[in-house]
Amino acid sequence: MGKIRRRGYIFVTWKGDHPPRHVYRDGKLVVKWDLDNKKPMKGRVSRKVLNLIEELESEGLL
Repeated sequence: MGKIRRRGYIFVTWKGDHPPRHVYRDGKLVVKWDLDNKKPMKGRVSRKVLNLIEELESEGLL
């Protein structure tokens, strides 16, 4: 399992997992994000989380 912590959010992936990233805050799932199609698969995404996803992608972390 890989975790990236950024501004109170935790981005989680599991080894061998499909492309979605699971984003948590305070131990609760915020959104399951589809990296390929750039849209939520489950949950709602805020502008703050979108900005974090873009930031992490530009750094090559997602």
